[in-house]
Amino acid sequence: MDFTNIVLWLSAGLILLRWAAERALSELNRRHVLAHADAVPEAFRETIDEDTYRKSIQYTLARNRFGWFDDSYHTILLLLFLFSGLLPWGLQVFRTWFGDSVWNLAAYLFATGLALSLIGQPVEWYEQFRLEERFGFNTSTQKVWWMDRLKGFLLAVVLGYPLLVLILKLVQWTGDLWWLWAWATLLAFQFLMAVLAPVVIMPLFNKFTPLPEGSLRERLLGLAQRTRFQARNLQVMDGSKRSRHSNAFFTGFGRFRKIVLFDTLIQQLTEPELESVLAHEIGHFKKKHIHQLLAVSAISSFIGLYLIALLAHQDWFYQAFGFVPGSIVPALLLFGLLAGSITFWFSPISHWWSRRHEYEADAFATRTMTEAQPLIGALRKLNEKNLSNLTPHPIYSAFYYSHPSLLEREAALLNYSSPK
Repeated sequence: MDFTNIVLWLSAGLILLRWAAERALSELNRRHVLAHADAVPEAFRETIDEDTYRKSIQYTLARNRFGWFDDSYHTILLLLFLFSGLLPWGLQVFRTWFGDSVWNLAAYLFATGLALSLIGQPVEWYEQFRLEERFGFNTSTQKVWWMDRLKGFLLAVVLGYPLLVLILKLVQWTGDLWWLWAWATLLAFQFLMAVLAPVVIMPLFNKFTPLPEGSLRERLLGLAQRTRFQARNLQVMDGSKRSRHSNAFFTGFGRFRKIVLFDTLIQQLTEPELESVLAHEIGHFKKKHIHQLLAVSAISSFIGLYLIALLAHQDWFYQAFGFVPGSIVPALLLFGLLAGSITFWFSPISHWWSRRHEYEADAFATRTMTEAQPLIGALRKLNEKNLSNLTPHPIYSAFYYSHPSLLEREAALLNYSSPK
């Protein structure tokens, strides 16, 4: 067996191993949920009624079944794209019809990504208008859903396609160090998007209105002042336009920074609970979690681009998938398609780190509010309204949950607030 065949079998093995692991984790979680399905967990019997708990079990199991299909569907598509010869054939067609300019090669990468996205649309449509509809979460219309995708496509054309062209140009201009220049370019692009997104991009999808004058606004502004969080712009987002799920976040930098509350969140929580949720979000900022995430993202992209640069010099990597060596384009494409089968195994590390951040933000909110009950009440309501899985299997949680379970967070919150 020659080296190219080894690469093919290894790649297919990594993809199928991930699929098998996802199936095993899903089954592990399903059995764990069913083992606790007979009665509401003792810790929540005073706050969650049996009907709501039963519905959360049904929702969790329904999403489990959907995950089986979704993962299998996308795994089959990935295997088909990688091993059918379709990708090198498509590149040859682009080169024959349009030539070898960076604009045409970038168009090939863009078209391949678009094709993968379009093939996945029926599954996303089913999730929104069948699964989420069944459990009362969907509030989107067909028009809104399809317009979201059209807007996303146009943004990709306006922003993503020129970025691809620039990266390919950098390969021409800077030689072997292209990856370092591309990394700096991506960092600059991410910073630009962080500035433009709240001002230009997000309003294309949602309506943002100032939080009305009143006790809630005064309470939240007082919290911002008390924590020295500079954000005078409090806005409400029409999240109910698409879903009954709820959230809160802050976005932007400097004078563009704004605090955003979903209208669904305002409907579901009391004012002290809303204040505690915002205190939690401010905790992420004060603990420099955002800076840490940006640093990790920068390091990850640095490593990824360096690996692409190395693979671009390996003829066996190209030949294994039917490409002719010589262009950076196949390396960029293949790395993007294969990377998830490797990074999946590191997800417990990233999720452990994320959960640690959540605990730290919870602790900050508890100290700021001088008590844990408002945040506990908010978390209980959010878990109830979102039909969250209250009994996830620990191993499944390690791979898929960026936040601790409700039981874990409550225990930590009570510990933060107890006398030392």
